[in-house]
Amino acid sequence: MEGFQLRNMRDADIAAISLIQRQQYTDGFIEPDHVLRARLAAFPQTAWVATDVHGVCAYLVGYPSVVGHVTPLCGTFASHQTPDTIYLHDLAVARRVAGAGVAGALVHLAWRTGIGMGIYRSSLVSVQDSQPFWHRHGYGALGLMDQMQQTHLATYGSAANYMVRTLG
Repeated sequence: MEGFQLRNMRDADIAAISLIQRQQYTDGFIEPDHVLRARLAAFPQTAWVATDVHGVCAYLVGYPSVVGHVTPLCGTFASHQTPDTIYLHDLAVARRVAGAGVAGALVHLAWRTGIGMGIYRSSLVSVQDSQPFWHRHGYGALGLMDQMQQTHLATYGSAANYMVRTLG
């Protein structure tokens, strides 16, 4: 992708990521730096940033999970013995590069990483009217049957949707 480079996230990127969060999310969706650091430490292979000449301009944090499992907002990423989905927890793009394709590039990188781990599904929680973006990338809504997972989903507000797609 011209003008951008994708790489794994580093601890030194957290400050820039926090700025992007404040640009793109309402107060209720901003996750504290210590939560971001804990996720990066637990799953560094599934945390990425995009950079341009000005520095970090987008990020995506995910982890290997199981379909139907929702990490609550500000929750800890759980380790799963036999993951079957690459869960995309948080994707945000700085305003200066909005519409330039960086979000899609990060999503495709996550899919390739998941496939490389032997995982052929991806899941996420859609928030802040992002459902059309995720539909364009092949995700569809999936109802959650488990009451605890519905409670976790509710931490994202009433408009949140759990979505899944097949990879490969």
